[in-house]
Amino acid sequence: MEQKEVIPPFLSVRVFEAAARSGSFTRAAEELGITGGAVSQHIRVLEEFAGQPLFRRLGRGVELTDAGHAAFSHASAAIAEMLQAGRAMRASMRGRRVSISTAPSFASKWLIPRLNLFQDLYPEVEVRMSADMTLVDFATTDIDLAVRYGAGGYEGLHCERLMSESVTVVASPRLLERRPPIQSAADLIDLPLIHDEAPERDPSCPTWSMWFAARGHKRDDAERGLRFNQSSLALEAAVAGKGLVLAKRQLALRDLADGALVAPLEEAHAPLSFAYWLVWPRGRRFEPAQAAFLAWLREQVIESDSVADQTA
Repeated sequence: MEQKEVIPPFLSVRVFEAAARSGSFTRAAEELGITGGAVSQHIRVLEEFAGQPLFRRLGRGVELTDAGHAAFSHASAAIAEMLQAGRAMRASMRGRRVSISTAPSFASKWLIPRLNLFQDLYPEVEVRMSADMTLVDFATTDIDLAVRYGAGGYEGLHCERLMSESVTVVASPRLLERRPPIQSAADLIDLPLIHDEAPERDPSCPTWSMWFAARGHKRDDAERGLRFNQSSLALEAAVAGKGLVLAKRQLALRDLADGALVAPLEEAHAPLSFAYWLVWPRGRRFEPAQAAFLAWLREQVIESDSVADQTA
């Protein structure tokens, strides 16, 4: 009698794939929305199924054993196939929905203020946004497309340059009131500073020390001041009158147009080497909702450039 082949429990395979890909039970738990204890239990179930360890437990993470390595590529392929099956099952629904991933600052300062325009044009389309500092893994999520800020050239992905970025000094008008007209960097030497320390920091973006030095000034306290790990928070602090900030201009455009922020110096904006990129897996076929959102997003960049010209 032919022996029946036993299939490993799918949920445990899903946990195994996340832990193997991230190299951490903790990160796998965060990604899947379960506890660390649950991750450990699922791995124990699989190791009992395999009859041997799949991971070596290290001080700050885990690494795959030979058996784990052998299983990982098959587990990844299985998860990817399951996601494709889910997409096929929900094809008609996907025609009415778009899922986008982007960094929180781009979402809050650039994309969300414009979303009502898209919803007015396409009220039947549901927009799902994932604002996260980590890069989306298209192989393990249901995200349709992403906006990334970086150098481009992301392996395995279609990359389309959405728009360039530059940096400019901005401040609240309240911070500058009762001061003589700003003529040069020397007139800003005594004002408090705000530091944007977002993880996706562009290496071509100057620090305050570099900015003042480039204009022939040395400021001993240039490293002091409020520090934020998101560009949107640095801008909000500037709107609240807490200091000057070297702002990404695309993210500051709305506040500049509304008068919540001003650019006190009449000088050219310093171009940055990083840009905003639209990315999605090569070969992906978009349904009408995603295609409409993509076309609308490109149109918004043209509108954004127009606003930038008016606030220059």
